[in-house]
Amino acid sequence: MDESKNLPLLDSEEYYRKIREFIFRYLSPAEILREKSKAGSQIKNEIRTLALRAVQESKRIIPMEYQEQLIQRLLNEIFGFGIIQPLLEDEDVAEIMIVSPDQVYIERSGKLILADYRFDNEAQILQIIDRIVSPLGRRIDESSPLVDARLPDGSRINAVIPPIAVKSPTLTIRKFKTSILEYQSLIKLGSMNSMIAEFLDICVHARMNILISGGTGSGKTTLLNVCSSSIPADERIITIEDSIELQLLQPHVVSLEGRPANIEGQGRITIRDLVINSLRMRPDRIVVGEVRGPEAFDMLQAMNTGHDGSLSTIHSNSPKDAVSRLIAMVYMAGIDMPVHVIREMIFGAVEIIVQTSRLPDGSRKIIAVSSLDSFQEDEIVIHDIFQFVWSDQNDDEGKIIGHYQFNGIGKRLDQKIRRSMRNNPLAKAFLEKNQLLQEKER
Repeated sequence: MDESKNLPLLDSEEYYRKIREFIFRYLSPAEILREKSKAGSQIKNEIRTLALRAVQESKRIIPMEYQEQLIQRLLNEIFGFGIIQPLLEDEDVAEIMIVSPDQVYIERSGKLILADYRFDNEAQILQIIDRIVSPLGRRIDESSPLVDARLPDGSRINAVIPPIAVKSPTLTIRKFKTSILEYQSLIKLGSMNSMIAEFLDICVHARMNILISGGTGSGKTTLLNVCSSSIPADERIITIEDSIELQLLQPHVVSLEGRPANIEGQGRITIRDLVINSLRMRPDRIVVGEVRGPEAFDMLQAMNTGHDGSLSTIHSNSPKDAVSRLIAMVYMAGIDMPVHVIREMIFGAVEIIVQTSRLPDGSRKIIAVSSLDSFQEDEIVIHDIFQFVWSDQNDDEGKIIGHYQFNGIGKRLDQKIRRSMRNNPLAKAFLEKNQLLQEKER
């Protein structure tokens, strides 16, 4: 939706309120809720009829397009999520961020934009938050001023109200993408090139343990979804997430989701609980949506004890930073062991780190694919297999210009890929490219 076309509904909010009051004189909110559960279309038609009658009785000449806007706004307020309903329906909007009544931001094409939507007051924001969280069996009030939850369509919501949110109630909605992207889609978007796509497909088939690293909104989960599509259909996959986002198409997938504590502080199920439990479920693959705490230790142990081919994401700014964060997370599990032993555990577990980033032009891109090549003098040697190299200039549309540099792979990955060549014909072609590069460098 083009924000410039989102014209004010009418010249006066007071007029809209009068139309709404007219409808509620004939239909009580309780009656609307009761009839909505029976036959939504019938009650919507009744509201439409009453709204048009109210416009006629107001004796104002209202253009038909504004009458439709008015009716749609009424329906959004009564049945949907008020003024943000059009944003929820707009497929180009990835995220909605309500900061205050007059500040509603959206993310579109990787850019944050101040949308042309306004609330009358903070009470309207609270009303929307309550309408969202109540059906989820969650409560938000002064004693519990923060809610993190998932909508039925998979979208993630985070709401914070005073006294925690000092200035205004805030609401963040990360919309769930119903379309499932493939390697080819990311190539078209410029997020990777065809050689990286081939390499990642080979690595997943070769049962390498892959960690996808990046900042918030850099495309980690999207890439995890795409890489997961390379897992053979005859394998048993256990997915573990705080909030379900992954959309795996394989037939044998068991999806586990963490659970927060209830109002009494009981019943919490952590990601660590789920990782430990998944090991008893005879998984062929374990896919962890994001590793962010003590579950890192259990995941690394699993990777080191025969559960290879695992995939996960981590919030970090570089492959080296990802290793440092994993070390910190192991200590969060209360494990008392020297840091060089933890590094050796990480080296034994993780083979590939894919670094994603959201660039200044709003694009999401893989900026490095790195391997943990060797372990020397108690340190992990990280080698960048692919690097995105960009110039100082942008193209005519403001997009960053750059190219991927292929630096070859080391012996560790070469051996593992060779063992998988029988199952994946792409592996042989890739190893030939790697050999040509090494011969050229000699």
